[in-house]
Amino acid sequence: MRIKIHRSYRDVVALCDSDLVGKRFEEGKRQIEIKEHFFKGEEVTKEEAMRQMKFQLREDSTFNIVGEESTKAAVEAGIFNEEDIDSIDGVPFALKLI
Repeated sequence: MRIKIHRSYRDVVALCDSDLVGKRFEEGKRQIEIKEHFFKGEEVTKEEAMRQMKFQLREDSTFNIVGEESTKAAVEAGIFNEEDIDSIDGVPFALKLI
């Protein structure tokens, strides 16, 4: 997984499965593009990603999570519920905007 924290008045956590960086998925009118400049951050383990997400949740961050491994970690960390996960072309994703 790759995680990148974009620092702003409200931090934005971008987490995705490593193999998705640079790819684009479409399904009907919906699309998602996993751009390098937004998602290509530090390569982390599931445990490290969960630790960082839990910390960022306490900081009222926004979350943008893409990929099977990453969304499962976000659910396990308590960031999202299973019902919060959607998919485009079979690629799961979740957004939390506060």
